[in-house]
Amino acid sequence: MKASRSILAVLLATSFSTVAMAADVVKIAITGPFSGGSAPMGVSMRDGVKLAVSQINQRGGIAIGSKKIKIELVERDDEGKNDRGALVAQEISSMGDISAVIGTVNTGVALMGDKFYVEKGIVKIISPAAGSASMTQWSKAGVKDLPIFRFASHDGIQAQMVVEKALRLGLTKVAILHDATNYGVSGRDDLIEQINKQAGKLKVVAIEKFAIGDKDMTGQLIKAKAAGAQAILIWGIGPELAAVASGKEKLGFKVPMIGGWTLSMSNFIDTAGASGNGAFMPQTFIEDESIARAKPFIQSYHKAYGVTRIPSPVSAAQGYDAALLLAEAIHEAGSTNPAKIKLSLENLKVTVKGAIADWKKPWTKWNPSNVETHEAFRRATTVMGKVQNGRVVLANPSEKFVLEGATAN
Repeated sequence: MKASRSILAVLLATSFSTVAMAADVVKIAITGPFSGGSAPMGVSMRDGVKLAVSQINQRGGIAIGSKKIKIELVERDDEGKNDRGALVAQEISSMGDISAVIGTVNTGVALMGDKFYVEKGIVKIISPAAGSASMTQWSKAGVKDLPIFRFASHDGIQAQMVVEKALRLGLTKVAILHDATNYGVSGRDDLIEQINKQAGKLKVVAIEKFAIGDKDMTGQLIKAKAAGAQAILIWGIGPELAAVASGKEKLGFKVPMIGGWTLSMSNFIDTAGASGNGAFMPQTFIEDESIARAKPFIQSYHKAYGVTRIPSPVSAAQGYDAALLLAEAIHEAGSTNPAKIKLSLENLKVTVKGAIADWKKPWTKWNPSNVETHEAFRRATTVMGKVQNGRVVLANPSEKFVLEGATAN
């Protein structure tokens, strides 16, 4: 009998010890493509999150009640592949001690994997995936209580800006080129929707698609040129976008490229070289130390990772700010419980000062009829960037004030 009691005492002590240890950290998962064609976005996002977490932990962690707890990160590489992303989401959602997830770059990965987080009620902040379908899937399904939030300028905003830019350039005829992924198809549909709102001011004379890995876009570009396109509106990811830019150059097809924010990726800029100059894309963040708000983050990132240029500045800054917002939500919730963190994210009381903006209650209670309730970005906090000699700069320097004093409600 004494031996049984002794064993029970040891088991109880071990159990209490495990609980105590678990209570000393909050586990947050980071998921994204840390390898493959989307890696500049995934690695930059991950490193932005890690930079924020490092700074928080150096200050002792997140204040919960009367004590501070540190953040422990769990990293998973989804490789930008839909099936792999689903397996990653399934694994993380079954762990039992994950309080929240930050990440996902590829729209298809979100479509395949996020259902596992929804089923388990695990909070996820999507960043930097911008494909509209990542969030509209939940409004279409009529999900009543959603733990998925997004921290990216979604394709609806971006497509509007791309079309506005084409009109400001005085264009009347455009071609749409897009990749065959969920992201590319979603972006194409958003562009067409925005063009249709222009009452005939802009005509689509060609729509062409390409596959991931395609290196020769001659066929698509010849069709666009023959149709009289005055610009290429494009939705895809770095390497293939570079193939389009190089193909235009070879054909002497001197028309502007205007597309989604991924035109700012290092693997577009570096691969396209001089042929990428002049490409326009919406941006939530510009890697420019003359922007006072951005300077501390840029310098900290450069120092932490030994680089002079961030592979994907938008991804890095969004990862950083998303981590700050999540940490504040955990603090205000006074708990590492996902359900309480979700409620806190919907009702943040404190304005969080980030690298991109001052975030004042960026999300509200989920409403299936209005996906913007769980979307942080609005048109007012997004600017147009332009590729210039290996970097992204403000297409309109007068918009610098937007980035300097941005407050997002």
